[in-house]
This record gives sequence, C-alpha cells and structure tokens, in this order.
Amino acid sequence: MGEKSKSRAKRLRLLSKRRESAITKPVRGSFSRILIANRGEIALRIIRACREMDIEAVAVYSEGDRDAPYLDLADQAICIGPAPSAQSYLMTDRIIAAAEVANVDAIHPGYGFLAENADFADQCRACEIEFIGPSAESIRMLGDKTQAKKLAKKVRVRTIPGSEGPVEDEAEAIKVGAEIGYPVIIKAAAGGGGRGMRVAHNEATMRTQLPNARAEAEAAFKDDRVYVEKLIDQPRHIEVQVLADKYGNTIHLWERDCTLQRRHQKLVEEAPSPAISEKTRERLCKCAIRIVEAAEYFSAGTVEFLVDKHENFYFLEVNTRIQVEHPVTEMLTGIDLINWMIRIAAGEKLTIRQKDVQRNGSAIECRINAEDPSAGFRPSPGKIERFRSPGGPGVRFDSHAFAGYTISPNYDSLIGKLIVHRPTRDEAIRCMRRCLEEFEVEPLKTTIPLHRKIFNNADFIRSRIDTGFIERTFM
Repeated sequence: MGEKSKSRAKRLRLLSKRRESAITKPVRGSFSRILIANRGEIALRIIRACREMDIEAVAVYSEGDRDAPYLDLADQAICIGPAPSAQSYLMTDRIIAAAEVANVDAIHPGYGFLAENADFADQCRACEIEFIGPSAESIRMLGDKTQAKKLAKKVRVRTIPGSEGPVEDEAEAIKVGAEIGYPVIIKAAAGGGGRGMRVAHNEATMRTQLPNARAEAEAAFKDDRVYVEKLIDQPRHIEVQVLADKYGNTIHLWERDCTLQRRHQKLVEEAPSPAISEKTRERLCKCAIRIVEAAEYFSAGTVEFLVDKHENFYFLEVNTRIQVEHPVTEMLTGIDLINWMIRIAAGEKLTIRQKDVQRNGSAIECRINAEDPSAGFRPSPGKIERFRSPGGPGVRFDSHAFAGYTISPNYDSLIGKLIVHRPTRDEAIRCMRRCLEEFEVEPLKTTIPLHRKIFNNADFIRSRIDTGFIERTFM
C-alpha cells in the first residue's frame, strides 16, 4: 500500500471512531450516507456540510482527480473513470453503480455536470436513491427556457418580448426580429451559462449568428433549438435565491446582483443589489416565489431577472440547482443552503419563516479563475507553484486548490471563490481590495489582476455598471 493509500485508510479509521463516539445525533429525518456526484470546491463544500450533520460522505473521482486532498475528508472515495468528464462525471451509469456499491441514501449533484439533468434525477429515484434537488418534472419544466417563460407569463411575471418558443428556421427568426425590433439576442432553449447565445443587430447579422448559436447549443446541450428575444439596453442581472420544501412552504433569501460578467459568465456577485429600491426588491422576490410555487418546486433554486435602468424587470430563467455564488447569500443571511438542501430532500419541513430571513450587511464574491483576461479569458491550466490566499474577519475562501495543485484542462478553470462580508458595501469593497492585494497564485494567469482593477474602478464603486461593463471598460 502506498503512502497516499495508508494516509487515507488512517483518515477513514479516525472518521469512523469520531462518529462512533459522537454525542450529537443526526438531524431529524436526515440521511446516513450521501454520494457527491461532483468534484473540486463544491465537492469539498458538500463534504463539510455532511460532516457537520454527522452524515457519511462518499466522494467519486476521475483518474485526473485521484490525488485531490478533499478525498481524504470523505468516508469513502470511488473512482468512476478517466479524466475527461464525458468518461467520468457525466457517466450516469457509473455514478449510480458507485452509489449502489456504497449503499448511499442520496446523491448530491452540486452544480454543473448532472445537476440539472432530469433523466439522472429519475434514475436516482428509480433506484430508490434520493436526488438532492427538485423533482425531475420541475427540472424539465423550468430547465427549458421556453416552457419556463410560458409559466412566468401564466403567473403574471413580465417576460422579455420575443418568440413564443423555439424558432423553426431562419425565416421565422428574421420575422421575429423585425416584429420586436433589433438588436435581439438568440438563446439556446435547453441550457444556460452563456452558451448558445449570440447578438444580432440587424437582419444580416441574424443570418450569420443564427447557425452559430444553433451549433453551439447542439455542442453544449445536444439540443440545437434556439429562441429570439429583445436585447434589453444596459441591463443589470439580478437573481433571487429561493428555498422550498416538499409540503408547499416556500421562502426567498433575497437577491444577488450578478451584473459583472464576461461573455455571459459571472465574475463578481454581491448582495444586496446596490441598484434597486426596496419596492423593486420586494416585487422581484414575490415574483420569484410565484414562479417556483407554480412549478411545485422544492429544494434550493434561483430565479434570474434582467433589470433595466428604470427598474423594470423581466424574467430570464430558473436554475434548478445550487449556484456557484450561493456563499454570498449564506454570508448575508446566515442560512446554510447546502444543509437545507439535504434536509429538504430527506423530507424535513422548512422551519424558517419568511420574516426570519434578515439581510445583514453586504457580501461580495469574486470568482478566481485560471484564465488570462488579456487574451480573451483564455484558460490557463497548469501547476500552481505559489499559493497565498487571503484571510481576516469576514473573509471566506471556498477552494480545493493549493501550492502544488494542477489546474486541469479537462474541467472548469475555477480556482476558488473569495467572499467578504462587512456591515456596508463600502467596507466590503475595501476589504475585498485588501484581500485581492494579498492573493497570490503563480505562475498561472488568473483573473486576480482584473478583479483588482474592478475594485479600484470609480464606476464600479458607484455601481454605475451593466452587463456590458467588463467588455467596454477592460477588453
């Protein structure tokens, strides 16, 4: 047995003894063992939640993640295939097989990979393994943007003008563009994350961008359907976090402002939004509740909106999973979202009432990616030789990286998420500025230098931004 295997075996013995002598009991109605169908920082985040709830955690890993240190914190670790995600983390049969071998009660999918795969949710439950997330029916309804848009209209939530459903061909797309007026945005019907999205400023660009959007949608989601919407001028991107149990109880945990993006990928998130009034905030949150209740949704989820400069807001989509930026809401409200996802999946009722959800201060998150902003955010995989993360009061860093860790080209380039929490937004900005100055990840190219520029930019500090701010200002 190698040193790595000996160390892991010793760790498992210690974990077993800890649980045998634990004074605290598992939470009411909870699971005894959960498999985590993900990797990296979100896998580590779920492992930590399981340990605090006295639930055994089973990690799966690809051959590329074999030496990931967070595997030592799990009670069991099972290899599910080669490094490419298509041969490991996206292989539903291997994950189900691992779950059956480990005899788990439930599977937590994290975000990405299989988190919004309705067929996988069905498979889990057919095998009498609970899927820690919403029902497959809710995933299908809300995961398809055209169906979600119809539902929003049904419950009187304003949507962006555009095609009623996927456009059949170029002629229909051009007709819709003429009716609603250019510029328009072409979007993939079956996915998100900025993939399958193209802007058309006139009929000529519609003809060139439509096939590009279809091809990207097919490559990303195995579904080339696209629809056309009016492009909202200088919008902000604001989303509402919700929690719902299986008994019809639903609450919101206020909003997050995710306006700072590059190529429709979020860079900075903050809560509360500095750009909307209390009246708009209340209306946004009530609309989010109406949508998820109409879908008979349970678990954690996020309802996303575009908000124009006059504070008119339009429904965008629903993410039927935990979000990358969930720590912002956790810091703001003090509510552990992963803990509640597990408890809801196990059949517990929400014990938090809406009036109990308070906003405390200001929280901001920066996504630290191994990307080169000066080269169009080109991925920068490789070995981290020097790694110094910041700390201090009100500072949280969610990451699986360390000095000596190699960022793989097989996966997302996220190194970690830096979150700060302070009584006011000005204090949070100053804290984040200090943290970014301390942060070192070498020799890889990262988004840290760009974040330093953002947090010293006068327009950002005054919150005079929109979703095109990064491209206009820094690219």
